Amino acid sequence: MTPDLVTLTDPRSSAAEAYRTLRTNLMFTSVERPLRTLLVTSPSPEEGKSLTLANLAVTLAQSGRTTILADCDLRRPAQPDIWGRPNDRGLPDMVLSPDALAAPPLQPSGVDGLSLLLPGPNPPNPADLLGSKKMDVVIAALASRADLVLFDAPPVLAGTDAALLGIKLDGVLLVRSAGVTRRDHAE
Repeated sequence: MTPDLVTLTDPRSSAAEAYRTLRTNLMFTSVERPLRTLLVTSPSPEEGKSLTLANLAVTLAQSGRTTILADCDLRRPAQPDIWGRPNDRGLPDMVLSPDALAAPPLQPSGVDGLSLLLPGPNPPNPADLLGSKKMDVVIAALASRADLVLFDAPPVLAGTDAALLGIKLDGVLLVRSAGVTRRDHAE
């Protein structure tokens, strides 16, 4: 686990409080139709989306919501490094194997109420996997196991993966980095 998980390493910091504020704001945006699935992406690489998602997942679990963090960045995954977990099985297994669909290869995060679904070995064509009908079944299977499922997707400008996955979920959170994200990329 990296020291950048401030929600765990420094829970009284202003950064950790900002993640709790984000959690609260997300929950209030969906009062009439509760948010069950959320995609987190950014316009470009290196804007902090994966770390933002990991910290958000911690705050959701700490608030009593069972949470699954699914790393769907099948090209350049970050969650295995953030959490220090092996990446031998994951999301592609659920798409390709009925056994893995029935018993998802979830890993413990070390935070009560938070499980991880890592990406596993890179598939040959991530966009086809994420856009497939079987991915709809995977999303439903994960949503049946948690109050909230968070999906870490590749940057929007890096390919079609985030767009293909985003249309299948309840919401999308676009992470931008002050002073880094170009305005035209965010638009």
